[in-house]
Amino acid sequence: LLFFTEGELAAVARSHYCNRTYLYVCSSARARAAVLSFLPILTWLPSYPVRRFLFSDVVSGLSTGVVQLPQGTFAVMSLMIGGVAVREAPDDMFNVLPANASNMSATVDTEARDARRVQVAVMLTTLVGIIQILFGVLRFGFVTIYLTEPLVRGFTTAASLHVFVSQLKYLLGVKTQRFCGVLSIVYSLKAVLWNITSTNVATLILGLVGIVFLYLVKYVNERFKKKLPVPIPGEIIVVMVSTGVSYGLSLSDDYMVDVVGKIPTGLLPPAAPDFSLFPRLITDSFTVAIVGFSMDISLAKTFALKHGYSVDGNQELIALGLCNFISSFFQTFAISCSMSRTLVQESTGGKTQIAGLMASLVVLLVVVAIGFVFQPLPQTALAAIIMVNLLGMFKQFRDIPNLWRTSKIELAIWLVACAASVLLGLDYGLLVAVLFAMLTVIYRTQSPKSSVLGHVPGTGLYYDVDEYEEAAEYEGIKIFHSNSSIYFANSDLYVTSLKEKVILCYGKQEVTREVSSDNHVAVQHINGPVGDSCPDVDSEVVHLKTPNAVHSIVLDWTPVTFIDSVGAKAIKQVSKEYAAVGVRVVIAACSSKSSHDFSPTVIIISELCSTRA
Repeated sequence: LLFFTEGELAAVARSHYCNRTYLYVCSSARARAAVLSFLPILTWLPSYPVRRFLFSDVVSGLSTGVVQLPQGTFAVMSLMIGGVAVREAPDDMFNVLPANASNMSATVDTEARDARRVQVAVMLTTLVGIIQILFGVLRFGFVTIYLTEPLVRGFTTAASLHVFVSQLKYLLGVKTQRFCGVLSIVYSLKAVLWNITSTNVATLILGLVGIVFLYLVKYVNERFKKKLPVPIPGEIIVVMVSTGVSYGLSLSDDYMVDVVGKIPTGLLPPAAPDFSLFPRLITDSFTVAIVGFSMDISLAKTFALKHGYSVDGNQELIALGLCNFISSFFQTFAISCSMSRTLVQESTGGKTQIAGLMASLVVLLVVVAIGFVFQPLPQTALAAIIMVNLLGMFKQFRDIPNLWRTSKIELAIWLVACAASVLLGLDYGLLVAVLFAMLTVIYRTQSPKSSVLGHVPGTGLYYDVDEYEEAAEYEGIKIFHSNSSIYFANSDLYVTSLKEKVILCYGKQEVTREVSSDNHVAVQHINGPVGDSCPDVDSEVVHLKTPNAVHSIVLDWTPVTFIDSVGAKAIKQVSKEYAAVGVRVVIAACSSKSSHDFSPTVIIISELCSTRA
C-alpha cells in the first residue's frame, strides 16, 4: 500500500506506476476521519445539547458514582484476579520465624504478602491491557457477530439473577461467604436462606422502605415524564436520607446495621509493573482479557438494541485496553463493566458518556478528599437501589413466549444462554452459549427447509406451492428451492429432499425403483395422485423413472452462498440420474462464488416450456 499526496498522485498516474498498486490519497479529510474513528467522542462532544442532556447526565453520574463506592465493578473478574494473586503469592511464601523464639510457630508477614499480591495484580492488568489493545488493532472485534440478540438477552438476564442474589445478604443484613464458579448462585442463595433467622430487622426495614420509595419514584417518572422537566433523582434522595438517618441514629453502633465504613483516601504515585512476572501471568491475562471483553460487549449490545445505536467491538477492545494499560501504572486491576451500575446510570436518566465522566469524578473526589462523608451510608440502601434497577432486566423473561411463537431455535439459544450462565457462572456460561449458538447454525444448514416453487400470475414472484394457493407450477417444470448452502454435512439430505419433493409428492406419477439386497433385486412401482402423502423412500434409490410430463427441473440457488466439492459431486450425480430418464436439470441464480465447476445458467421459464413440444 502506497500513500500519496494529491500532487504526487498525478505524477504517479502519468508514469503508469499504478497498474497494480492501491492508492490512498493523504488529505486532511482522510486524516480527520482516522482521528474521529479512534476518538469518537470528538464527533458528538462539540454538538452536545447542554440544555437537554446536562442535568440528566449530572444526576445520573452522581447516582452511579455513589453506588460504585463500596463494591468491586465485576465480581467474576475480581475473583479471577484474586485467585491469580493468591496463587503467585501464597501465605507460606511469607512465613516469618520469631527472632528469639525457635519453639514458636511461624507468622505470616501480611504487609510483604499484600505488597507482592498488588504487584501480581498490577502486572496482570498491564498484560490484559496490552492484549486487548492488540486484539482491537487486529480487528478481533468481529467475534461479536456470534453474540446474537437471543444469546445476549439470555446472558444478561442470568447476570441480573446473579446480581440480585448477591444483594440479598445486604438487604437482610446477614453474613455469608462469597461464592464463585459452578453453582455459585445456588450456594449463595442457600447460604442466605440458611442464615435468614439472623436477619437484622433494622437493616431489612431500611432496605424495604428504600425499595418501595424507589419503585414509586420510577413509576411517577415514567407516568409523568412528559410533564416533569427532569426525572426525580430517587437514588440520590435515598443515599442522602439513609446516610443522614444512619449518622443521626447511630445505626451502625446501636442497631448493628452494616455501613460502607472507612474509605481509603489518596492516590498512589505511578510506578512501573514488575515485568519479571510476565512468563507466569501471560496465560491468565488472555483469559481475563477475553472474559472482560465478553461481559462488556454483551452489556453494550443489550443497551444498543434497546436504544437503537450500534457498537463497534474493535473500539470497545481498544478502549478497555487503554484503560487497563494506563491505569495499571497507578496500581489498579483489570476493569470491565457492571450490570448494576449500568442499569443505575440508564434508569436515572443518563444520556451520554458525560454521565460516566461524572461518576468517575465522584469516585475520584471521594477517594481524594471526602470519603468520610459516605462512611455512615447503609449497605442495604445500596442494595435497594441495585435491586429496583434490575427490574427492567427481568422483563426480558417476556422474550420466552415471543420466541416460542416466532423461532424455536432462537428460544433454545435464549434458554441455554440463561441456564448455563446461571448454573455454570457467567464466564463458562457465556462460552457454552456461544458454542451452542454456533451448533444451531450447523443444524440449520444441515437440515434446511425445502419446497417446490410456483409462479404467482401477473407477477415475477415464485412461492412455495404448499403455502400459497395463488402459486401455480409450470407444466412439465419443477422448481426446487432449499434455503441453505450445499456442503458435506447436508449434500445427501439435499439430494434426498430433491427426489422426494420433485418426484414423489406432486402430480399423477409412477416411480420405479430398484432396491439392491444380498440375494435379489426387487422392482417396486409406486403410483400416487395429487395430494397424496409421500410414500416412504428407501435410502438406496438407484434408478428413477418419471412421467413424461416432467421434462425439466430448476434448482433455485438464490440462498446458496457456497458449495464444496462434496456438494458439487452430489449435484453432478443427481443430474446424471435425471438425464438418464430424459429430465434436464438446470441451475438458477448461481453466483460465481458458489459455482464450483458449474457454469452459471440464466433460466427463462418460457424457454424451458418450449423445449418440449
